[in-house]
Amino acid sequence: MKLVRLFAALAAVTLALGAFAPEALAQGWPSKPVRIIVPFTPGSATDIIARALAERLQPVLVQPLIVENRPGAGGTIGAAVVAQAPPDGHTLLVQSSGHTVNPHIYASLGYDTLRDFAGVTPLVTLPNVLIVAPSKGYKSLGELVAAAKAQPGALNYASAGTGSATHMNSEKFRAAAGISAVHVPMKGTPEAITETIAGRVDWFFAPLISAGPMIKDGKAIALAVGTSRRAALLPDVPTTVEAGVANSDYTFWIGLFAPAKTPREIVDKLQQEVVRVMASTEMKVRLASLGAEAWTTTPAQFDDYVRAELAANASIVGAAGIKPN
Repeated sequence: MKLVRLFAALAAVTLALGAFAPEALAQGWPSKPVRIIVPFTPGSATDIIARALAERLQPVLVQPLIVENRPGAGGTIGAAVVAQAPPDGHTLLVQSSGHTVNPHIYASLGYDTLRDFAGVTPLVTLPNVLIVAPSKGYKSLGELVAAAKAQPGALNYASAGTGSATHMNSEKFRAAAGISAVHVPMKGTPEAITETIAGRVDWFFAPLISAGPMIKDGKAIALAVGTSRRAALLPDVPTTVEAGVANSDYTFWIGLFAPAKTPREIVDKLQQEVVRVMASTEMKVRLASLGAEAWTTTPAQFDDYVRAELAANASIVGAAGIKPN
């Protein structure tokens, strides 16, 4: 009987410790600096959002948040770094919607988009805006479409990389408009904007967060926005659908991920703190100035959304015949 009582006591202690462990684990995180990997160049939309988040999240977590740019291969290089990192909550990924395109255009990613990442929460949605150089002379989206139809394959368009949201936006627009043009992938958004303004490419679906200053200064002309509704910062610029190209809208989102085996208690704590930061007045004002809109969900809801996006993007990639650069 003494032995039975001893086992019962040990079992009770084990259960108590098991109930306490997750809470203690979350309370002890973070215990060192947190790296936020951005798989795109400095100055890209994803980079800007990541840095805005890190600036406001650091005082809450009471540990340094270090934003590290690891660009290349459509965001897959930086994503692989996070997929292979220790799942302890100290290495995170801020990634764009291109995350759900890459599995369809790269034969070998070095990771599995669903299996190797835990969604924490989306952060923002933001509009892409189709910009052209003033020297091109286009005054409306209709004029650009007419020029492309008059010279099939003669026009070209930039992207921030094969499979990026800027690329997918152009592909969906191009297919909906029934035009052919040459894709010119760049190293990132800053380079794509520079090449467009210089007139070396005909158009670019630039994130408004990056192109806004150029549009304001008259260095770029905004013909349309790629989202389903007009951008608050460009109220007079129509959507591509309003400009006559049905079924051409595309949602550009940026979200936060952790390695898949990161303890759920840490993921949940991180999600809760991020949601609070994104809902703050300071962050809302900052996002509004960038033309972005906060969007947060639970981790489970974000994982479900990623699955749905993978399926939706498969059809766009297939129809466009997109291949890796």
